[in-house]
Amino acid sequence: MNVKELDQTYIASTYKRFPLEITEGKGSLVKDEQGKEYIDLGSGIAVTSFGMADEAWLKAVCGQAARLQHTSNLYYTDPCAKLAEMLCSRTGMKKVFFSNSGAEANECAIKTARKYASDKYGENRFTILTLKNSFHGRTITTLSATGQEHYHELFRPLTPGFAHADAGDLDAVIAQHEKTPLAAVMIECVQGEGGVIPLDPAYVKALSEFAEKNDILLIVDEVQTGNGRTGELFAYMHYGVRPDLVSTAKGLAGGLPLGATLMGEKTANVLGYGDHGSTFGGNPVCCAAALSILSRIDEKLLNEVKEKSRFLFSAFTGAPGIESISGLGLMIGIKTKKAAGEVVAKCMEQGVLCLTAKDKVRLLPALNIPMELLEKAAEIIKAVCAE
Repeated sequence: MNVKELDQTYIASTYKRFPLEITEGKGSLVKDEQGKEYIDLGSGIAVTSFGMADEAWLKAVCGQAARLQHTSNLYYTDPCAKLAEMLCSRTGMKKVFFSNSGAEANECAIKTARKYASDKYGENRFTILTLKNSFHGRTITTLSATGQEHYHELFRPLTPGFAHADAGDLDAVIAQHEKTPLAAVMIECVQGEGGVIPLDPAYVKALSEFAEKNDILLIVDEVQTGNGRTGELFAYMHYGVRPDLVSTAKGLAGGLPLGATLMGEKTANVLGYGDHGSTFGGNPVCCAAALSILSRIDEKLLNEVKEKSRFLFSAFTGAPGIESISGLGLMIGIKTKKAAGEVVAKCMEQGVLCLTAKDKVRLLPALNIPMELLEKAAEIIKAVCAE
């Protein structure tokens, strides 16, 4: 059997894969089994921050793997400690818990928020409010936090203690808190899986002020938006707010599984010995990879991300077959007159790999994608949309 037949025979049928086997890549170019080359505008869903087989990343990963690939959290390791220090120094947060994925990072944030509220106000203050159209993960609890009903339908009963409000509706948050005091509110500054929709800055600011006034923790889910994706290290930095908890993953380790939950002043010491754990969290190879990635997300790179974002917005705005464009930085959603899936399929035929988000074409290229590749890919997308 070939790879596709093996996959269909032995792997659970949870993915609707594109008809493409990727065999190798370098930077923002990947190849299939027949050697055809594609410009990658998906980055493994915002994961390969510096593209495929990045030299500095490879050196960090291979060097660490040759020394020590795993110890568990029973022992200290240098990459884990240094990455935590770097994350805190770059954000002003105080402590970090490492896990393996975005869903796990959100689980940790949820547990921390509930323990904070329980310790301070008693066991009846546990409700966490999230926004409709949000996405926070696929575990039962993070699925419960996700504000999209169709994700809930097959998996009830869900974890109790979550409420949902429309993005932009502060009155609904206030009403919910008056009805059932909130432990936390949890937001994505850009709703990625929900259609690449940035939240209104005035709403985020007002929500943060209401939360601070009422000792409701502010959790910002930066799983997809974090690590330079939006043109700032984390998307909340565009909004001028200070979260109590930040979750991140995806692009943090550039292609290896690593999640992180960053804890602010209020939450730094909420979790104590035995309250949480992870066998693989803080793995030294993953942390070495993340140190390589994070150390290179500097002002120069972030300015380049903003410049490339401006180019994409300019290129697609008003183009034939394109209705609108949304997003922030290199997290782009394009509403096309044709069905998004049809556009993605035709772009693939033309050598460009895109994604979808709801009814939009979604672009999540590597942060360092060369401008000439981005320009070439944009022309192909525009041509497909104009057909």
